[in-house]
Amino acid sequence: MCGLKSNACVNPEVFVTAVEPQPSLLARERVVTAPTRTAIAVAGAYVALTKPRIVELLLLTTVPVMFLAERGVPSLALVLSTVAGGTLAAGSANALNCVVDRDIDEKMIRTRRRPLPRHQISPRAALWFGIALGVAATLLLGLAVNWLSSLLALGANVFYVLGYTVLLKRRTTHNIVWGGAAGCFPALIGWTAVTGSLAWPPVVLFLVVFFWTPPHFWSLAIRYRDDYAAAGVPMLPVVATSAEVGRQIVAYSWLTVATSLVLWPVAGTGWLYPAAALVLGGAFLREAHALERLTRREQFAVVAGAMRLFHGSNAYLALLFLAVAIDPLIAQ
Repeated sequence: MCGLKSNACVNPEVFVTAVEPQPSLLARERVVTAPTRTAIAVAGAYVALTKPRIVELLLLTTVPVMFLAERGVPSLALVLSTVAGGTLAAGSANALNCVVDRDIDEKMIRTRRRPLPRHQISPRAALWFGIALGVAATLLLGLAVNWLSSLLALGANVFYVLGYTVLLKRRTTHNIVWGGAAGCFPALIGWTAVTGSLAWPPVVLFLVVFFWTPPHFWSLAIRYRDDYAAAGVPMLPVVATSAEVGRQIVAYSWLTVATSLVLWPVAGTGWLYPAAALVLGGAFLREAHALERLTRREQFAVVAGAMRLFHGSNAYLALLFLAVAIDPLIAQ
């Protein structure tokens, strides 16, 4: 093509090929963000290994006991150190649990989206991750809190992984009864973090969580009965009749509420805690008995009743321990 006022000519083909094609803005964004997204996905998978919802529940039973032990507001630095150490310890136990249980997690609908069944993380990497968290938790609690709290957290970790996951879970219908004891240790850790020693009040709260765990977990196991059966895990709802499961849930629910009331004289609480324990306990028992009636009649609504008790048991424990924390504040 030649200009009208110029003798210079430009070959259109040369002009086209001389300009290098530029990637679109969208393509450049994909190149830049793909590694970032991969890193975020991997980080999310490692976080998922720690089972954050379970960690939240464990911390819920740690901090209120610190308020009870202090008879007021404990040191913020101490609370943060205890929470950080407890989070690492619980995360370690849960990650190691995922390593041991990866075969049955692949068979269960509820768990097959965990990182190991989805092959987002290798078992070896998950194992070292769990060990690293455990070491970090032990050192942090020992150096920033005290070594008694650190040893209790380590003991809970070992018991959960070896006692529950390796020995009990696949061998006995009472797996969650005894294995659930590992989840009771935060009550002891919260108390020793403040006082440096053990006493009867945290032991009572330990037992509250111990008796609370079977009705809480068995109600969930009713919902996922077929899952546990397919994985060969002898949870009580898998091997016992619905009526028997209902009776066991009621029995442990009564033990939970009765034990919660023992804290009143043992810890010398004010009026708020026993009042809350009575009201919350009544609501908890009502749901447990409602489920038991459904199991006796073999009604189709058993699963719905079980899930109502499961969610209600979470609310019960959360509000009960909230009362544990608030009671010493208003009693001053």
